[in-house]
Amino acid sequence: MSIFVVDDHPLMREAVVMLIRRLNSKLSVVELDRLAAVGPAVLAHGIPELICLDLKLPDTHGVSGVRELKLQFPNVPIIVLSAASAQDYEDLALEAGAQAFISKSAGGVEISGALRALLLDEEGEPGAPPEKLSKRQKQLLVMLDKGLSNRDIADELQISEHTVKVHLWRLFRRLNVKSRSQASHLARTQGLV
Repeated sequence: MSIFVVDDHPLMREAVVMLIRRLNSKLSVVELDRLAAVGPAVLAHGIPELICLDLKLPDTHGVSGVRELKLQFPNVPIIVLSAASAQDYEDLALEAGAQAFISKSAGGVEISGALRALLLDEEGEPGAPPEKLSKRQKQLLVMLDKGLSNRDIADELQISEHTVKVHLWRLFRRLNVKSRSQASHLARTQGLV
């Protein structure tokens, strides 16, 4: 699995790479300092399986980088790690196609938790039958069926809200649904809750 970490701040880029390597030392991590470096990196290393992207780079600003990468690599998950305010950019980044938005001020534990949810494939392959759901995915379905918010789920599971969003993204992908209500409906009709 290869991961591209795109951030123009060397210290932040190195910190993210270190967190990723702590989770799985066998991953191939490519460090890039601008969006324009992604094309040559793909030629050298192949299409990444995950992109960690800062929103403010020398050659892009805001969610335009997310949109550009989604056009080039529609199936590659993007996790936005940004110093920009989540209040200002989180919804925009998710609408542009990012799977998660994490504020750089969140700290190592929270960033590591969200990365772990994307990197560690406890759930297996997307599109697997519902009977192959992980314990965590089954927990999420029960909580969604109860109408719990992401904050409530995070509190109950003692994880960050960012990690909840990543887990939900993986669950939706696994069930081939696009919303909480679709996931809950499918769970009820298939007897999963």
